[in-house]
Amino acid sequence: MNEKASVSKRLNAKHAKILLDLLKQPGNKECADCRNKGPRWASINLGIFICMQCSGIHRSLGVHISKVRSTTLDTWLPDQVAFMQAMGNEKANSYWEMDLPAVFYRSPIETFIKAKYVSRRWAPTTPQPIPEIYEENNSLTTLTRKEIPKRARRYSLDEEFFIKGIPNIEAQTSSHCRAESFDFGESFEESPSPVSFEACPSIKNVDAGTDLFSLLYVSEETQDRTVVPPSRWATFE
Repeated sequence: MNEKASVSKRLNAKHAKILLDLLKQPGNKECADCRNKGPRWASINLGIFICMQCSGIHRSLGVHISKVRSTTLDTWLPDQVAFMQAMGNEKANSYWEMDLPAVFYRSPIETFIKAKYVSRRWAPTTPQPIPEIYEENNSLTTLTRKEIPKRARRYSLDEEFFIKGIPNIEAQTSSHCRAESFDFGESFEESPSPVSFEACPSIKNVDAGTDLFSLLYVSEETQDRTVVPPSRWATFE
């Protein structure tokens, strides 16, 4: 099921208000790359707000580098909004532009963005610290990874059969084939009786040598001695 379909109109309106408030913060009033005023797009995995021009360049980098969303047109998931709250332009640029000179000419902007995020020219060699987020009671909270609950996933037909069907079959088989226990006295502890092969006609105690001999041996009484004469086509040359 599409996760965006689970976002109600009320929750989507709440997300839009949160994003609008984030765009009013001083660090997010300018594009994270070209410094143009009034960005209305965002990279949800980088945690930055960007302008329309830079959003097109980010799309050309591929989703493994940057995943672009509109702050006004697209439907946002709670964890995406929470990540934008936890990151923002200032915190993200403190990593991606750590070694960038104070005075740097950013044109052409496409070359600058590729050098910034693909080549990691001004970023440190250590991975970027990513805050852990999740939604609880419609309030966006920052938590550790251990506190994030795993998303439930429906089983496929094969998985559901092996998980639910096989234990039931084994339970029915074991209860059907279990022999009655003998009461040898009150001093003995009651324990589940072993499986009796006599109680299960489908299970037999088979000796390998004897069973192989019985398969190969055919008694003279059971042999069919009827001789069928060959047909005319069999003797036709």
